[in-house]
Amino acid sequence: MLREIQCFARVAERLSFSAAAADLGMSQPAMSQAVTRLERATGTRLFERSAREVRLTAQGKALLPYAEQVIDAVRAFSDEAARLARPTIHLAYPSLVGTLAARIVRRLAHRTPGIGVELHPAGRGAAAQALANGEVSAAILATPAPAQFVTAARFHVTVDHLAVPAGHRLAARSRAVAADLGGEMLLTPGGRAWPGLPGRSRLVGDDDFAAALDLVAAGAGLLPIPHLLARTIRRDDVRFVPLDAGGLRITYALAWSRERVTPELMALVQAVQDALWTR
Repeated sequence: MLREIQCFARVAERLSFSAAAADLGMSQPAMSQAVTRLERATGTRLFERSAREVRLTAQGKALLPYAEQVIDAVRAFSDEAARLARPTIHLAYPSLVGTLAARIVRRLAHRTPGIGVELHPAGRGAAAQALANGEVSAAILATPAPAQFVTAARFHVTVDHLAVPAGHRLAARSRAVAADLGGEMLLTPGGRAWPGLPGRSRLVGDDDFAAALDLVAAGAGLLPIPHLLARTIRRDDVRFVPLDAGGLRITYALAWSRERVTPELMALVQAVQDALWTR
């Protein structure tokens, strides 16, 4: 029945049995027979045929959208089955390095098109847990990573801005320096310390800078952040002030379980290194 439905839809598109047959690599008689079988099976005349033209009947026009839905569903089924049949790497990553994660996927697709990649945005705690449970193949984690994981392809993200509430005393500054932070509460996503910065620290459980901005807006503290995050987030209740903090940075690495090494994983490692070393 599927072949007959495909033939019906193609004839309806081309309004020509010969053109539809050529499109599908069939003979014209075979195309005509397929449509006739469908008409008999449905008890409905689908086309008006004459020596000069082929026209859809009212019933054919009514059934055509359903035929197209069937064909689309079969195509989607085939595409998804092909995707699931490929070896797939599941990569967890913090939203902060989303542009790098996307570049890694493109590099891997170019180097090894037979391997698929599924991206899973997650904070440090959730990513590490998913990696330990075998739910993801690898994760980009802020270092130091948990000791049970192998790490490679380290890279640094410079922290050069400070997120402050819109009404804060530093909000109108063109630049802040470390000395300006004395007595302030500094939020620490993922529990990382901010070396060289005065002030008190408040732990933010997960490595999620975007969520920590809600705490900034609520007046719970100030948040040192990388420029690439300040550049992409727009909020009326938060201001991003350039911060001169003497080379403050966050180090990340690709981590994986030593018990789950596969050729696909090693291809991912190479793709990450390529993405870091070239642009």
